[in-house]
Amino acid sequence: MEKVHFTEEKATMLATLYGRALDSREADPVLGDHAADEAVRQIDYDFAQLGITRDSAVSIVLRAKPIDGWAAEYLAQHPDAVVLHLGCGMDTRFQRLAPPETVHWYDVDYPEVVELREKLYAPAPNHTNIGTSVTDFGWLDQVPSDRPALIVAEGLTMYLTPEDGTELIRRLVAKFPSGELVCDVFSKLGIKAQKLNTPVRRAKATLRWGVDDPHELERCGLTLVSSLDAAHWSTPDVLARLRPLTRFQLRTLKYFPPLARMAHLVRYRF
Repeated sequence: MEKVHFTEEKATMLATLYGRALDSREADPVLGDHAADEAVRQIDYDFAQLGITRDSAVSIVLRAKPIDGWAAEYLAQHPDAVVLHLGCGMDTRFQRLAPPETVHWYDVDYPEVVELREKLYAPAPNHTNIGTSVTDFGWLDQVPSDRPALIVAEGLTMYLTPEDGTELIRRLVAKFPSGELVCDVFSKLGIKAQKLNTPVRRAKATLRWGVDDPHELERCGLTLVSSLDAAHWSTPDVLARLRPLTRFQLRTLKYFPPLARMAHLVRYRF
């Protein structure tokens, strides 16, 4: 068992890991992330204090599934791509997508996060961990710039300042010949309502960057391809796997647009 001593803010990544693990234990899971469950069972941590339940875990996996789908689609079309998984936390997306060895995948997060990842997750020849803050931009020098790039940032943008976030995107767009950015963003209302977000509140974390219109980021050199608010993250086959109350809540969300627009999944091309 690995004893974990993360700061309260970094503990939010354990909340999402635990949510994916709980989903994998369902009879008909949405994401089926068994690598997450294996990791949870190896970590000496009181996951109950994170406030994640079987029901609240649904929002975690519903967010991850479309991002996985977009990423898999891009890699199928660009088997020579570089992947930058920014603020990866303890996510097992590399294991879920199992990219071909022609893809080189970089997981980027703080050194103490990378240290735990390297204890729990088996190395692979086409995978590299980079232990740094994503806004200490020198780490980009470690990544080749002569290949198309898939940049994935799940649960990251809202923790950045608007200045750091836009500067990071501009540098990424300038570095690569072409690529896609897949991420999630919170609206300004989502930022204001952060104390209602149980993992964020319990971790004493602070959300900073709200984006009301995903087109706003086009000023950084991006072109918006797809945008899904929270009412449209689930396909009918995924909805069918959920408990009746959860299905009802998701279906009624479309009648409350400001709530649905508190979180968007977005896909950009550059």
